[in-house]
Amino acid sequence: MAQPKGTVVLAYSGGLDTSCILVWLKEQGYNVIAYLANIGQKEDFEAARKKALALGAKKVYIEDISKEFVEEFIWPAVQANALYEDRYLLGTALARPCIARKLVEIAQREGAQYVAHGATGKGNDQVRFELTCYALCPKIKVVAPWRLPEFYQRFPGRPELMDYAKKHGIPVPVTPQTPWSMDENLMHISYEAGILENPKVIDHGRPASMAATGLRVSRVPMKVTNAGDGATHCSALELFVYLNNVAGKHGVGRIDIVENRFVGMKSRGIYETPAGTILYHAHLDIEAFTMDREVRKIKQGLALKFSELVYNGFWHSPECEFLRHCIARSQEAVEGTVRLSIFKGQVYILGRESPRSLYNEELVSMNVQGDYEPADATGFININSLRLKEYHRLQSKVTVKQDE
Repeated sequence: MAQPKGTVVLAYSGGLDTSCILVWLKEQGYNVIAYLANIGQKEDFEAARKKALALGAKKVYIEDISKEFVEEFIWPAVQANALYEDRYLLGTALARPCIARKLVEIAQREGAQYVAHGATGKGNDQVRFELTCYALCPKIKVVAPWRLPEFYQRFPGRPELMDYAKKHGIPVPVTPQTPWSMDENLMHISYEAGILENPKVIDHGRPASMAATGLRVSRVPMKVTNAGDGATHCSALELFVYLNNVAGKHGVGRIDIVENRFVGMKSRGIYETPAGTILYHAHLDIEAFTMDREVRKIKQGLALKFSELVYNGFWHSPECEFLRHCIARSQEAVEGTVRLSIFKGQVYILGRESPRSLYNEELVSMNVQGDYEPADATGFININSLRLKEYHRLQSKVTVKQDE
């Protein structure tokens, strides 16, 4: 055995990779504390605890961080209408700083100098985990096995990892693995790698029927009511789980994209984000109903930058904190109820109402003049056309000279 190196807290999933990493870290001389985050995934947590202890973990933490994930990470993203590269609702990107924050907390509680994770050297998650760790505990040391030559040269592929598992009594799947990698949390399920690395391989969606829902928003989602049976859900976690269940049954929020990783390569991912998709559309609608036009333009720019920062792992950066404050300030008048339906994978807005609405029915009506003078539009059009007239007048002169 190697010389003792101290205590490391490992972000542990219970799967093959982190189980092998746990045993490998012990081989290197570390005392290993396993930390498993309950962030809404379907998992036998007690079985995972027993497995980690059997593999030699000194201690196992299983932390339920679902509530704080929704309230402190998902809600700010909903307020921002956060969308990376116009399509991705950032399910994994939002989860990583939440998981890593607790990882650092446990390391500090245990007096551990090191934290470790099982993220690969090619992906975004290594960046997200480590930037959070360094931001919250600058003196922490990170062990990233998949970036260490002594690890990845020893395990160049899955067969070598499987052989190591069998040699060290690490339980391995008895059935063939799914031909892709899957990551699940409350916000979404993502599928990537394996056969999906070929962007031509078709991922088949699923059929769906229809349901109607009323969603009340007051800065953050407050209540959801099923229009069919009148059932309501109010707490953040309960509301989000309900929307995930009902929207998931109807195939809402499933996308197949090629995205740009922060490390510089393109990757293909398939994502299912049921509740997040409903909330995105509902919030976007009530925001347009209640927010001033020019404020909303500025906020859209902030949302774009916010999405990039979250995707790239900078949740705990000063610029991202500043953006969250700005976005939260923009939401003070965003309040109301949106009625929507979900049908065959789509979200349809049916209507909305708000005590803070900027919509003036009389002003916009084609049947009533209201407090508006149509003749004023003549001057408005003339002023706005001046720039266009001058531009095209100059272009005409340039064209004539070129033709001479």
